[in-house]
Amino acid sequence: MTGMSDIEYLLAVEEIKLLKSRRDRACDTKDWDLYRALHADDHVSHNQGFERWESADVMIANVKALLDQGRTTVHHSHTPDITFESPTKAKGIWGMEDLIFDSETGELLIHGFGFYHETYEKRDGKWLFTSRQLKRTLVRENPESSRS
Repeated sequence: MTGMSDIEYLLAVEEIKLLKSRRDRACDTKDWDLYRALHADDHVSHNQGFERWESADVMIANVKALLDQGRTTVHHSHTPDITFESPTKAKGIWGMEDLIFDSETGELLIHGFGFYHETYEKRDGKWLFTSRQLKRTLVRENPESSRS
């Protein structure tokens, strides 16, 4: 990819890493205003087992509805593989692990592993998520749980 100096490239990678970190934290702390601010209006999201969500507002509403059902989450994203199509467009693949607990009992409902496949665009001077697809490679569910 041309059009970026080494310093611009390194700064963009770090900005995208911060974007991802903020997304995981906002999700786990249920800071829905921050979570929304990290996504472009035209964000598209697709997680296994769910219909494709065609806007940031639809995605936020669905994530909020799923997690506000008495669930506590822990998301870990690691080993980013970020590539640039241009100085303002990038793709990333992140290894992920997530745990979903019943907030009342502390019971582990789901323990998942896999990869986030994402796209980002720099708009008005800041990087935003424009798409995300979660592809899990392993999911451990608590078969005893009535909430998984």
